[in-house]
Amino acid sequence: MLANGFHEVPTGKLAMVVTHLEMRIRADTRPVQTPDGIGLHPIENITVDEYRDLYRRVGEDWLWFSRLNMSEIELSKIIDDPKVVFFTLMKNGVKHALLELDFRTAGECELVFFGLTKELIGSGAGRYLMNQAIDIAWNHGITRFHVHTCTIDSPAALNFYIRSGFTAISRQVEVADDPRLSNGWDTSIAPHIPIIQP
Repeated sequence: MLANGFHEVPTGKLAMVVTHLEMRIRADTRPVQTPDGIGLHPIENITVDEYRDLYRRVGEDWLWFSRLNMSEIELSKIIDDPKVVFFTLMKNGVKHALLELDFRTAGECELVFFGLTKELIGSGAGRYLMNQAIDIAWNHGITRFHVHTCTIDSPAALNFYIRSGFTAISRQVEVADDPRLSNGWDTSIAPHIPIIQP
């Protein structure tokens, strides 16, 4: 058990508070109009390179790194699994969102990744996409829909999930390498999270 008080985080590392949330009963969704010029599209037969490009464009500002640290073989096993499905929001022929739903555990769906590119943030597209996610997940006959978010993600994410009908059920602290240092990313990414140099 983690003792009360301050705990030193090694230089070059990130420390995140991860909140796990779940939805045990399908949440009511308030109707929202489809944002102008945007359409929901399933992504089928996505390649590793296509996935990484979309993942990076959606999540880089929030230091999404877990899938970028996977080998091509590890990532292929996930994205090629028929029980893992992907959707995006298209605008002018370009993918601007990542919705990844994992049905590999019987009776459950994990909302693995949910995000928009900068171009769609603030447009109402997030609420529209969440409504679609809830419908898709619960139409599979599940009894549990779950997600987790952390303190280096968008500061709006946790309350957005709660407003969408998820309930917080547990909390963890995760420590990981800062990808701006370990993976050689542009150090100007995610300026809201200062880099602590080794």
